[in-house]
Amino acid sequence: MTARPSLRERKKQATREALQAAALRLALEHGPDNVRVDDIAEAAGVSPRTYNNYFSSREQAIVAAVTAQRASRVAAAVRDRPGDVGLADAVVDAVVGQYEDRGEQEPGALLMITSSPALRACYVDTVTTIEGPLAAAIAQRCPGLDGLTAQVLAASVGAVARVALRQWLAAAQEVPALPGFVVPSGSLPDLVRAALTPLRPALDVAATSAGAPA
Repeated sequence: MTARPSLRERKKQATREALQAAALRLALEHGPDNVRVDDIAEAAGVSPRTYNNYFSSREQAIVAAVTAQRASRVAAAVRDRPGDVGLADAVVDAVVGQYEDRGEQEPGALLMITSSPALRACYVDTVTTIEGPLAAAIAQRCPGLDGLTAQVLAASVGAVARVALRQWLAAAQEVPALPGFVVPSGSLPDLVRAALTPLRPALDVAATSAGAPA
């Protein structure tokens, strides 16, 4: 069983979530370039010094509001697939699914992110946060798999997803009537799935060697 977080850990998580929510709300209302760290801290009811204990920039806080639960969702999706589903299908579907199921605020937030070079770069970097939880989920799904292999597979998945996301954002086109406003073209889930396809054999071979379904 998973140990219940301590009161201190719950308070820290609540503060992080308050900062993320405030950052996204202010950025959507005023534009990311018009939001200061002090504004976010004040809206969340904490000091700027406390803010700096959680995020090193306003971009990190804004993007975190969109991506905060991605890593845990990916890991849970891999663990929860039926045992007769191959590792490649479980992993690819879990990662692609994070770009299909979006919260109510996320579409507007993604449009804002694509229109800001700083937010785009930060958004791409957050993909790597899936690696640790994903490695643990792969190891749990394939008990005979050594930890190093699980970590390498998870890191490879993270790297591929990052490349796909960077390519999707790079293809964003500026809206002629709105200078500076860009909109990505093409399906991000389809691009991520296609990019992950070359990793399928490695995932299935690893699962087979560990005695799990491929």
